[in-house]
Amino acid sequence: MALHNQLGKDGEKLAEEYLLKKGYEILHRNWRYSFYEIDIIARRNKLLHIIEVKTLSASSPGYPEDSVTKRKFKRLLLAADEFLYQHPEYRHVQYDILSITLRHPEPEFFLIEDVYL
Repeated sequence: MALHNQLGKDGEKLAEEYLLKKGYEILHRNWRYSFYEIDIIARRNKLLHIIEVKTLSASSPGYPEDSVTKRKFKRLLLAADEFLYQHPEYRHVQYDILSITLRHPEPEFFLIEDVYL
């Protein structure tokens, strides 16, 4: 597996642990529809959260969330539309980005809530 793929998998595992500690209920991880994927689908306080997880090592330049482009966000919306079509019970949805920077000794988390590009 390529290093960046492993970094992403590790980041998603850290994200899940972080969200559980914050009171989220994880419904799906890596939910797929066609060519699209949602990293994490979670629920908290009757609100559905569609969460894009981005991870960088501390030695990488910039911030993880900078890699969420309009094109990437549009793909996330297409996947979310299909999920909501398949699960009409969810009426309230929010799109979030969870940015993780792998620092030593602890990773740094930055949750950007209610995003729309």
